[in-house]
Amino acid sequence: MSRIITLTTDFGLSDGFVGMMKGVILGINPNATIVDLTHDIAPQNIEQGAFLFANAFRYFPANTIHVVIVDPGVGSARRPIAAQVGETRFVAPDNGVLTMAMESLKPLPCVVHLNRATYWLGRVSQTFHGRDIFAPVAAHLSLGVPLESLGDPVNDWVRLPPSVAVWRAGNEIVGRIVHIDRFGNAITNIGEEMLTAIDRARVETSVRGKTLQGLQSTYAMVERGEVLALISSSGHLEIAMREGNAAQAWGLCLGDEVLVRA
Repeated sequence: MSRIITLTTDFGLSDGFVGMMKGVILGINPNATIVDLTHDIAPQNIEQGAFLFANAFRYFPANTIHVVIVDPGVGSARRPIAAQVGETRFVAPDNGVLTMAMESLKPLPCVVHLNRATYWLGRVSQTFHGRDIFAPVAAHLSLGVPLESLGDPVNDWVRLPPSVAVWRAGNEIVGRIVHIDRFGNAITNIGEEMLTAIDRARVETSVRGKTLQGLQSTYAMVERGEVLALISSSGHLEIAMREGNAAQAWGLCLGDEVLVRA
């Protein structure tokens, strides 16, 4: 049976961890189609993983199986879980990394604690559940094993605290940087919907003591090396530099506060 399985991790590609997971999946289901979403999430950054995954998974067919692993609590009391909404299945540690994706879906997900070792590898490392639990579970799901066979149902799965920007003093939005991509573009948690009633030519965006005037529609609207604010492809306010690296130039970091004044 052919089924798409996506992988999202903070493993990087230099140590072979991702390759081992793929080997496990293909050893169980040689016909699986494996798609890498990203393996460059900042190490142990659960919120960044949740944000990136939530913005990507919706572009896949409904019957895709998504494996999401950012797991600083591997080997601890945190549970491994699998979830299902409609035809879509998710496999991940129970630490909130699925929060943004599952909260965007209806109806509420069915979630199980992965406590049936039949569907794991025979020997489980306490430091690599991605290979020994999550990858084989995803492979068995791709072969048609029903969710309820994988473990006991749970309804207290971990949710991250809301990661939303807020209005302050009536005309100021307070948000923060939640992702910096490989181009050095800093993406914030300020959604485009918060900016619909704002005059984009007059809006001011401030971060790290620097202020940008106006929202541009594309990178090409400014000169090379100039920093700008615009709406990213994910629908969030982004701070970028045309043909340059805004994060390096301005010293931007994950978690930096961003202010937008109408």
